[in-house]
Amino acid sequence: MVAAIVAALGYRLLATSSSTAAFPVEVVRRADHVLRKEPRGELGEADGAVPDGTTVFDDELPAVRNVDADLLRALRRAATDAADDGVELFVDSGWRSREYQDELLREAVSEYGSEHAAARWVATAETSPHVTGDAVDIGPSSAAAWLSDHGAAYGLCQIYRNEPWHYELRPEAVGHGCPRMYADPTHDPRMQR
Repeated sequence: MVAAIVAALGYRLLATSSSTAAFPVEVVRRADHVLRKEPRGELGEADGAVPDGTTVFDDELPAVRNVDADLLRALRRAATDAADDGVELFVDSGWRSREYQDELLREAVSEYGSEHAAARWVATAETSPHVTGDAVDIGPSSAAAWLSDHGAAYGLCQIYRNEPWHYELRPEAVGHGCPRMYADPTHDPRMQR
């Protein structure tokens, strides 16, 4: 129950600062989902922005295609099993270009007032596991909650307590469970470079 509440609240935070919402895009409705066309001269899908409804099976999108191959395999196995439980996993963010990550950080500094405060939510391009394809943000909150309950079986672990949508591959979790979470990215030694 607590995991579901945290996931819902955390996902709401993500939705208010959505990675795609920050960039002006032309919206095109097609069948059952929305596609965002990349604006010329702006950051967009080529930099890792994702249209609504993106799944781990959408290889045509760089945000999915450029995710680490082992992470993507684990996500696809989990997504298939989650679907059997009636839960659909969407990719809210996957791989990101350095430019996209830099833009997200600039926006976070503007929103939170300082680099120090922004670092609780957005890493630099030099430290972000999104830039290397080693992290994905999963939505909606029901999918993040499902992964919170079942992700270790696939080696998929939530890394930060304040980001219930952020998952990375930890193969050792399959037999031993996920490692203890960091409170937020400022407590992660990888972010201290």
